[in-house]
Amino acid sequence: MKPVAEVSPTAFEQELLGAVSAVHRFALHLARDPVREKTYLRALAHREQYESGTDCRAWLFTICRNVFLKGEARAGREVATEDATLEAVAAAGLHAGLQGTDPLGAVFEQPELAEAVERALTKLPEEYRSVVVMVDLEDQSYAATAQVLGVALGTVRSRLFRARRLLQEDLLAFAEDAGLLERRKDGAR
Repeated sequence: MKPVAEVSPTAFEQELLGAVSAVHRFALHLARDPVREKTYLRALAHREQYESGTDCRAWLFTICRNVFLKGEARAGREVATEDATLEAVAAAGLHAGLQGTDPLGAVFEQPELAEAVERALTKLPEEYRSVVVMVDLEDQSYAATAQVLGVALGTVRSRLFRARRLLQEDLLAFAEDAGLLERRKDGAR
């Protein structure tokens, strides 16, 4: 792989521009105020650190997360970085069950359901939300997500498992309240 300094500026800019919408969505899920501009400014300022042929989106996600965390620290808020050890084999099975379908397409065709999903995502702690956005919405691998977030692969799996469980609880409640699903007789959620 060649350092980006040896690659034409146009090729580098094309790779950057190819990831704009993905990085924007990721940034919006991290914080309500967009960090996309700072992400791209930092990427352009440190373009010599990018290696051509590597995953540009993963590189940009790393920059985006660092911009967000720096803003959180500056604002005096602490972002928890739990080091979970739980093995979440079930998470892989749940995700595999969605493979081959387009659940997001169906969700966003129904505005009320799309709003419920957005609310449920917003309620998740940042460390869970980041993993769900990267793996389930941006289709990043567990390994790439672990690298971007700076955590172990097992941590990604456990956070994803827990996040999906929280989302499931929230969305089942929405579906029952909206009459999309019959209420469970035991009243459990």
